[in-house]
Amino acid sequence: MVIGTTLFIVAILIIVIWVFVELKRFRHKMFAIFLILLIIFTYVSFTAILKGKDINLKTASGWGEATKLWFSWLGSIFKNLKTITVNAINMDWKSVNSTEIG
Repeated sequence: MVIGTTLFIVAILIIVIWVFVELKRFRHKMFAIFLILLIIFTYVSFTAILKGKDINLKTASGWGEATKLWFSWLGSIFKNLKTITVNAINMDWKSVNSTEIG
């Protein structure tokens, strides 16, 4: 009986260690996926914003202008999200199940 209990405790310890290692690996994998998505988002948005603009990226002033344009665009995204959120909060979300004939 003592051997069975000991084996059970060892098995539980092995499972706990394995789960801990897998969670750590999962966290690193999620961080890597986040970084990849961030790089893709930055590239796609940067190229979409600069499309049709006459900005020379071979000079430092061109990079400065492009960076200002990108951050301005990014700021407008957050401003629009704030506006949408405020409008959603201010809406009347009460459910009314009555029919009025008027």
